[in-house]
Amino acid sequence: MSAPLLKIYKRMQWLPFGQWLFSKAVCRKAPYFGSIKPTITKLEPGLCCATIPKRKAVFNHIGTIHAIAQCNLAELCAGVMVDATVPHKTHRWIPKGMTVQYLKKAETDLDAEAKIALPRQWQDKEDLIVPVEIFDKQGNKVFHADINMYITAR
Repeated sequence: MSAPLLKIYKRMQWLPFGQWLFSKAVCRKAPYFGSIKPTITKLEPGLCCATIPKRKAVFNHIGTIHAIAQCNLAELCAGVMVDATVPHKTHRWIPKGMTVQYLKKAETDLDAEAKIALPRQWQDKEDLIVPVEIFDKQGNKVFHADINMYITAR
């Protein structure tokens, strides 16, 4: 059975502005993510893609997208993907830690991808490392994060 979040995403894809509406709903549930104005562009078990626009509110002092906005995008992507992937009736999750690499200046809108190979069986007290890659509009990787999600049985 798919997770409730994934079912909602699939239903909203048929609506005009469905991705935008879904993204707004996610940000209403987790308001901190609203500051970067994300749009979740793809969601399926094991995969979430999202984008954020380059805008003044997320600039740093040198006119590029600041580090914490990129971390915010990575955590959003990883969290939504894990929520859509982990069997919600038997398991729960929480972010445990994050390591990041800033690889290049982020000077355009950004696209993020959180992707994992699906395990055959979810364990209790499992550390799931979710890699997240963020790219600029030229396809250059500007950021990499490994987010440790702690999965436990209910």
